[in-house]
Amino acid sequence: MKNQTYRMTMLYDFYGELLTERQKEFFDLYYNEDLSLAEIAENSGISRQGVRDVIVRAEAAMQEVEDKTGLIRRFLRMRDRLDEIQSAVEQLKTLNYRQYEDPRIDRLADTIHEAAAALRE
Repeated sequence: MKNQTYRMTMLYDFYGELLTERQKEFFDLYYNEDLSLAEIAENSGISRQGVRDVIVRAEAAMQEVEDKTGLIRRFLRMRDRLDEIQSAVEQLKTLNYRQYEDPRIDRLADTIHEAAAALRE
């Protein structure tokens, strides 16, 4: 994946509900609210190392689930394939417009486009 923050937020989106409340809170403050470990520690009344340990355990737990299930990997692969389908539909519609002008092809292309869009949601 692109970078550490993006990878961690993807993990959290998919697996965040598996974390403890404390892990969720610290993870959210660190990655989404962009607070430093020291700021989180000060607000929580624990050491910076304690905050880091909670976040590292949360990251490891989510990564372990991803390693076993591969949901994010499959999601990203499916998203890429849906982009390819959308592109092929646009090419099909352009070809139909330029050469065939068959309304059936347009209807089928629209059906494929709508199905791919529904899968993307």
